[in-house]
Amino acid sequence: MIIIMKSGAKAEDIAVVTDKLKEHGYKPNVTEGVAETIVAAIGNPDPSVKEMLAPQLQALEIVEKVLIVSKAYKLVSRDGHPHNTEFDVGGVHIGGKKIVMMAGPCSVEGQESLTQIAKDVKAAGASILRGGAYKPRTSPYDFQGFGLEGLKMLANARKETGLPVITEVMTPSLVEQVCEYADILQIGARNMQNYDLLREIGKCRTPVLLKRGLSATIEEWLQAAEYILAGGNMNVMMCERGIRTYEPSTRFTLDLSAVPAIKKDSHLPVVIDPSQGTGRRDMVAAMCKAAVACGADGLILEVHPQPENALSDGQQTIATSQFGKLMEELKPIAAAVGREI
Repeated sequence: MIIIMKSGAKAEDIAVVTDKLKEHGYKPNVTEGVAETIVAAIGNPDPSVKEMLAPQLQALEIVEKVLIVSKAYKLVSRDGHPHNTEFDVGGVHIGGKKIVMMAGPCSVEGQESLTQIAKDVKAAGASILRGGAYKPRTSPYDFQGFGLEGLKMLANARKETGLPVITEVMTPSLVEQVCEYADILQIGARNMQNYDLLREIGKCRTPVLLKRGLSATIEEWLQAAEYILAGGNMNVMMCERGIRTYEPSTRFTLDLSAVPAIKKDSHLPVVIDPSQGTGRRDMVAAMCKAAVACGADGLILEVHPQPENALSDGQQTIATSQFGKLMEELKPIAAAVGREI
């Protein structure tokens, strides 16, 4: 159940609604926007309670509308939040007309190289620097990242270039530490259903990029996002990064149909990761173009001056020179669908 308060609702008005919800076994979640305040009733009491309570709430002078949302992902659903979610990260606007470009190395490899990559991608038009400090790898013998030192390198690169930083957090115990250095928390595919991690991230207010699990359905992905919003962190981006199918010619199958599917059911911005999604450098540019054409709000790319020498995922990383060329090629496609790069 979603309760939309009338414009200008005061704290005491909201308290009337939340107290009434608590009396009937609900956990209220309040989202205060610029134009309106939304109260989501979380929980699943007896259906007869909902049928009785909804008209009582609607009768309140301070309530604009009461919506019954049957989906399991109530806060994520567009049913109770018809307008697209937009938010700022370090001066970068997410979810608006401009398509956000996030670029950088798969793994942080050193301060000098990271700062140079940050300068190069910024010059080409990127607005957010990506880089892994903690790296989840399939093999225990692969490079796992520099950890805290890697986070400090990212912060230094941000200081040098002004680019906000996105990096992955892998465990609940590291959330506070990563929040100290990063502007956006990335939840990797392997952690999409790490519910302890999702709950911990829900408690913080650092924006989040939630990657789709390797074999997750769209509904499971949306329910994972619900964990974060239910904790109070409303600034979440959904990231399609390819799913595991029977097709062996690519590392994963990049499901671009997820963009319109998510946008139909949810108000959250959608980002595409063509590097992970294909595992092939020669396909990255084509998938970026397709992603822009089908309505993606952002792209996250692996970029390195010498991909063949990268410490991780070199086979799917494009060169910094290729990134600059790609940015120019994306501009007319974005303009054709009413967006900007």
